[in-house]
Amino acid sequence: MATAIEIDARGTQHCETTALGVLLRHQGLDLSEPMLFGLGSGLSFIYWDSKNMGFPFLGGRVKPFDLTRNLATGLGLELLVQETTSPRRAWENVVAPLDAGHPVGLQLDSYYLDYFGSKVHFGGHVVAMYGYDDHDAYLVDTEQQGGAVSTSLTSLAQARAARGPMTAKHRSFTFTAPRNLHSPRDQIIPAITACADAFLNPPIANLGHRGIEKAGKLVRTWLQRTDNPQRDLPQAALLMEKAGTGGALFRNLYRDFLGECAQLLDSSHLRTGHRLYTEAATLWTEVAALITKAGESGELQCLVQAGTVLFDLSRIEREAMQALSWRAGCVRCSRRVRSPVRGCGQLATSPAA
Repeated sequence: MATAIEIDARGTQHCETTALGVLLRHQGLDLSEPMLFGLGSGLSFIYWDSKNMGFPFLGGRVKPFDLTRNLATGLGLELLVQETTSPRRAWENVVAPLDAGHPVGLQLDSYYLDYFGSKVHFGGHVVAMYGYDDHDAYLVDTEQQGGAVSTSLTSLAQARAARGPMTAKHRSFTFTAPRNLHSPRDQIIPAITACADAFLNPPIANLGHRGIEKAGKLVRTWLQRTDNPQRDLPQAALLMEKAGTGGALFRNLYRDFLGECAQLLDSSHLRTGHRLYTEAATLWTEVAALITKAGESGELQCLVQAGTVLFDLSRIEREAMQALSWRAGCVRCSRRVRSPVRGCGQLATSPAA
């Protein structure tokens, strides 16, 4: 017996925003992927390394599922999250909403999914599930993974049960949009403010603009950090550019979010942020290319150059977030304000000229 919900199975660049798009369109809310990413205050940076890691990891977004929670809070969506250690209960948590006609979001380890060609453990992967039969689950994943895809129920169970970094306990989630849903346009400034403040004031040196500066120092040591630079450096660069980041370690998505916002709100701060993140996105792609070249050629100078570009990126992104922070002033004037919501009463009321 097969159950399948009629959905808009649009695969986009990033896994979590792809799943969010499927679930929200089913609720009648169709937002672009950059808008979903930005309203979820998704941009960040982390330089992650530890003794039990084979190679350092550069991350360009907030922790898995924080984006979903941020978006739900900002828009006033009812977010139902279920977790369990029981595989039987986990399956019941998925079947119930599907049988009632609602797609379900799942967080799992992509390593076990049948359609993944690159077998790398990643416990923060998110998909939307819209149906199942006796053998397979019907999912929506990113565009690069095929959009509307299927995987065996056995592989899905393994992916959901996986344990390790960034995994969750058979996490599933659904959205319900209330009648008095918050206007996405009204949430632009609070979402940008929250993202900017977190980026500018990281609690540790591995995060935000401080993390990018730290990466600039440590990337120069990467040839000595691995026994297989021909594998590890190009793979690190691939994760920055191709592994669901939208390119340039998510900076392309945030650039496009700011550009979309600048069409809705007349703000010099937004335009400055958009200009600087346009520059930053190009430079992140340059960093990835230099890291790849260093791995393939063994040339230390490529990593030295990548470090120099990362120092520039730390400065550029700090300046961008300073411009986007509410402490820089109101969207409509140069007056300093205490509230990103109230401001001088003109924050999100006037369309772009």
